[in-house]
Amino acid sequence: MGSPVAADVLVMPNGEPQVVRLSEQPQRGMHQNTVIRYHGEPHTRHPTVGQPPITRWDYDQFAVVFEGAHVIHTVVFGQWADTP
Repeated sequence: MGSPVAADVLVMPNGEPQVVRLSEQPQRGMHQNTVIRYHGEPHTRHPTVGQPPITRWDYDQFAVVFEGAHVIHTVVFGQWADTP
C-alpha cells in the first residue's frame, strides 16, 4: 500500500503567479546585523534547525530566512484567498 497523500490548494488572482517585492526588503547575502540595522529587531525569532543552520525571523510585512548569519530568502506576506 502507498502512503497517504495531502495537498494544499493554491489560488492565484487572475490565475497568474505574482512575485511581490518591497522596496527595502532584505536581500540575499545580507548579514543578520545589517537586517537588524535596517529593520530593527524581528517580532519573532524562530529556533535554528538543521545543518547548515537555518533560521527564520518574522517582521510585520515579511519573513527572512537565514543560512548561518546570511539571508538566503525573504518572503513578503500577501493577501490570503478564500478556499474554493
